[in-house]
Amino acid sequence: MALSTGESEGVAVRGWAAQAEGMRDAFEESQHSRLRLQRGVLTRVQALDAGLSDKAIEVRLRDGRWQRLHWGVYATFSGELPRLAVLWAAVLAAGRAAALSHHTAAELYGLLNTPASLVHVSVPSGRRVEHPEGVVVHYSGRLELATHPVLTPPRTRIEDTVLDLAETLTSPDEVISLILRASASRRTTPKRLQAAMDRRNRMRWRADLGHALSVSSQGAHSLLEFRYLDRVERPHGLPRGRRQNPVRRERCRQYQDVEYEGFDVVVELDGSAAHPQWSRWADIRRDNASTAMGQATLRYGWADVTTRPCRVAREVAAVLAQRGWGGIPNRCGRNCPIDAD
Repeated sequence: MALSTGESEGVAVRGWAAQAEGMRDAFEESQHSRLRLQRGVLTRVQALDAGLSDKAIEVRLRDGRWQRLHWGVYATFSGELPRLAVLWAAVLAAGRAAALSHHTAAELYGLLNTPASLVHVSVPSGRRVEHPEGVVVHYSGRLELATHPVLTPPRTRIEDTVLDLAETLTSPDEVISLILRASASRRTTPKRLQAAMDRRNRMRWRADLGHALSVSSQGAHSLLEFRYLDRVERPHGLPRGRRQNPVRRERCRQYQDVEYEGFDVVVELDGSAAHPQWSRWADIRRDNASTAMGQATLRYGWADVTTRPCRVAREVAAVLAQRGWGGIPNRCGRNCPIDAD
C-alpha cells in the first residue's frame, strides 16, 4: 500500500535518525535542527558557515562518515539514502531559490503512484546551474510566486505543480486525469486551479484543462466519470446526476458515483481493467445495499461508456422514466440510435 506524503516523510525522518544515531560528533550535534529538517543533508557552504573547516569536511568524506551526493552537497551519514534525503540533495545542489517541481513535486503531493526516475527542480530564470547527476533543471520566470511558502523540501504549490506537469503530458486524457486526481485529493480545488491557470499567459492544453475543471467542479473524480458526464449524460439530455453522493451504511461512509436525486437511480462506474474477486463482491454488496434502500443500480465499465454511450444513455433514460422522469432523451448526433425503438 502506498504511503501518504505525511507518512512517507515521517518514515524518512526516522530512517535518517536511525542511521545517524551513535555516529554524531560535536558538529552534528550542534547542527541537529538543520540536519533533521534537511534529512541529514548539508551543503559545503552550510558546513563552513557553521564553523567546520575544509580539512574536517574532507576527513569525514575520506573516513566514510559522510557521502558526497553532488558537488558541494553531502549526506552526513553512511548507508542507503532515504527518498527525502535524495530530494533535499537535489534542491540544495540547484542552489538559491530552487524548488522541487513537476513530477517530483507531484510525488510529494501524492499525485503520482511511483516516483519519477529523475528529480525535477526549478530555478529562477536568468540563473544557470550545472545540472546535477540525476536531476532535471527547469527555468521559471515566476518561481518566487509559484513556490510554496512553508512546505519543505522547497516545492512549487500544488496548483502550479499540476499545471507544470500538464504541459509535459502528451494526450488530453492524461491531462484530464491529472486535473481530476488533483481535485479529488482535496489538496486543491477546481477554482484554485482555474485561478492559477488564468495567471499564465501561455498554457498548453488550455481548452482541455478548462473543460476538465468544469467537470471536476461538478464532482467527477476519474476519467471514466468525466466520460460518463461528457458522452452520456450531457449530450443525451439526461437529468443532472449528483456525483460522489455520500451514504452511510453499517457505520461506514461510502460514495455512489452518480445518484439521480428524486428518482432513486444510481449509476456506478467501474474503470478497472482487471476486476479483483474481492472488489467484485464488494460491488455486489454495495449494489444489494442500494436495492435494499429502494434504489435501482446500473453499473457500467470503461468500454460501455466510451464505445457505447448512446446505448448506456438509452438504458439510464428508461430506468429514470420508470421511476417518474418525464423527460425525453436527446439524440447526440445524426447516427445516435437512442430513438431507434
